[in-house]
Parts: sequence; structure tokens; C-alpha cells
Amino acid sequence: MLRHGVKNFIFSSTCATYGIPEKIPIKEDSPQNPINPYGASKLMIERIAKDYAVAYGLSYCIFRYFNAAGASPDGQIGEWHEPETHIIPIILDAALGRREFIEIFGTDYDTPDGTCIRDYVHVTDLADAHFRAYEYLKNGGKSVFLNLGTKEGVSIRELISKAREITGRNINVREGNRRAGDPPKLAGSYELANKILGWQPKYSDLDTIISTAWNWHLQEKKL
Repeated sequence: MLRHGVKNFIFSSTCATYGIPEKIPIKEDSPQNPINPYGASKLMIERIAKDYAVAYGLSYCIFRYFNAAGASPDGQIGEWHEPETHIIPIILDAALGRREFIEIFGTDYDTPDGTCIRDYVHVTDLADAHFRAYEYLKNGGKSVFLNLGTKEGVSIRELISKAREITGRNINVREGNRRAGDPPKLAGSYELANKILGWQPKYSDLDTIISTAWNWHLQEKKL
């Protein structure tokens, strides 16, 4: 980037840099104490970006994603990994019969139903944030760290229940032990992103997230 004179940098970081948050919803000035390697590696890039900004005049917008989810409303782009590790595609694979069950990792967290709570953000909203950040930096905006969340959290059980409702299919569940590195609850404030970029989530309600993902799964997996 420096060799070719590129001075504006947009980076996809993660809410995992916060570790176990002190307050919900999480704000950008919350302590960053990651409890897993993924969060630690993203935090390192954040620190490198800050150092490069001082040393070389780099301008950056670093987004701390909460859980990216959903598929494009037109059904052209969706989420499919091999092997699959993300929870919504796994739930939908169980609805399609491609998996025997969805495993819940931990049912004894300090949350209303005992399962982890996460903040899901539709990929269309994330794309919109990136475009806004590009315009912001191009027009001389100062370097900034921004959360991309919805302020709201959804439990794993709520997620599965909504998927059953939208798909109209049975989804078998198996309860397992907690995984290391999973905070009980994550949900992020988007107030600063709204103030600086005029961004707010428009597609990130749970119905839209799961219905767009389901439509893409049906189309792409031809079932």
C-alpha cells in the first residue's frame, strides 16, 4: 500500500477483541482483553494500523464486526464454508437434513435461557458500512474504530426457534459442553458509526437474516 501510494485502509476486525465485556451494549472505548486467538490476532492488526498511521500517515477505518450473517436479498451471494463453522448455515443445514442435529455448546451461561447471546448483523448492512467508510476516508475523514452491531442480542435457542419458524422444518438439537473462549454475551452499540458515517442496520432483524440465508440455501443447494 505504501509503495503504491495507498493511504486509506479499511479493516474488518472483530468484537472478539473485547473478550468478556464489562457492559452491554459494548462501546468502542470498552477494554480490549481478547480471550481467544482470533480476537488476539485481530487486535494485533489494529495496533499495527495505529503504528503505521503515526509512522506513515495512513488513515484507517477499523470495523469491529459482531456476527456477520444472512445472504444478499437477491439470492446471488450467500454463506457456505467447507467445512462449515458458522452457526446459521449449520442450523439451516440441519433443517435441510444435511446434518443430523445442531449442537449447542453450553446451556449454563448466565443468560435468560442458559445459552450464549450474540449480536447478528446482516451482510448487506456490513457492505453499506464499508462503502460509507470509503467515502468518509476519501473525503479526508480521520482514523477511527467503529463497532458494527445492532445493540441487541439473540440467544442460540432463540436463533434455532426462529429458524424452525421460518423454514417450517424440524431442527434436532444436541446439548454439549461449553467451548473455551466463548463469552456469555456480546452485543454492540452502533451509535458512533451512526454519528460518523450515518450508518445504522436496516436488514439485521432476525427474520430478514434467517429468511435471506434460507432462500439462498434452498437455491444454491438445490433442495
